[in-house]
Amino acid sequence: MACVYAIDAYGSDPAALPHILDQAFDEVDRIDRLMSHYKADSPLSRVNREAARRPVAVDAELFDFIADAMRYNRESGGAFDITVGPLMKAWGFFGGEGRLPSDEELAAARRHVGGAHVVLNPIEKTIGFDEPGVELDLGGIAKGYAVDRVVGLLRQRQIAAALVSAGGSTIYGLGAPPGHDGWDVTIEDPIDSRKAALTVTLKDRALSVAGSSQKSFESGGVRYSHIMDPRTGRPVQGMLSVAVLASSGTAGDALDDALFVMGEERSRAYLEKLPDTEAFFFFEDAPRAWKVVHRHGSASHSYWRQHHESS
Repeated sequence: MACVYAIDAYGSDPAALPHILDQAFDEVDRIDRLMSHYKADSPLSRVNREAARRPVAVDAELFDFIADAMRYNRESGGAFDITVGPLMKAWGFFGGEGRLPSDEELAAARRHVGGAHVVLNPIEKTIGFDEPGVELDLGGIAKGYAVDRVVGLLRQRQIAAALVSAGGSTIYGLGAPPGHDGWDVTIEDPIDSRKAALTVTLKDRALSVAGSSQKSFESGGVRYSHIMDPRTGRPVQGMLSVAVLASSGTAGDALDDALFVMGEERSRAYLEKLPDTEAFFFFEDAPRAWKVVHRHGSASHSYWRQHHESS
């Protein structure tokens, strides 16, 4: 999953705790083997190779997860899209640092992007594509799913408090550490990663962050990030990062990308349907400065703004 997983945990049995955490990391490895599109022998890679020729049967876990990802695609109006792989390749972000595609490359990639290309059969648990060139990329949501699986395992093993982090961009706070109300987690400054922008407290909820600084390149004085708008085929402009507080890592991972693409104004109606979700939208406000809008799912308008000057 191209990131480091870290777990801080408190348990009543110090002798058993290391073994439990080994099991948790083994679960992360299992999810990676199942859902990686970089590993040629993964079940997902098999789907990408064969689903345009015939429907591919997969196990129930992978099928249900992909079906859930497609639900986020529909609910976000296509802003979150696991078929975005051809665009990532066209823009040079698949295994690279990015580049400007030609108009012909971009047009060819866009023809293979969109949820309508994916045919799911819930009875047979098969996945098919309606044409060659379509592929699934679960990189925008699988990290959160692995975090959720780890949290579920820790709960089963009676771990009272744990902080599970996938590269710092998807974090779940299980319970609270001794003497605290929850896990205090910082959201980094979207311009200067050495600084903290905000601190949030996690207790049985997840923080997921999508940021333009994670992977980007500059050409002709314009900076292009790796976060694509699947509907236009181009990187999103103007947004620095979006941080989402949600009930699960899976939901947070899907929503931070979707809200990043939709933007704060167009996200309002979507967030009103998600009363347990909060989002922080970080915008460019001036050279080396940002503005944040904090929106709660049940709120009809933003209620907090802050300006920050980065030195």
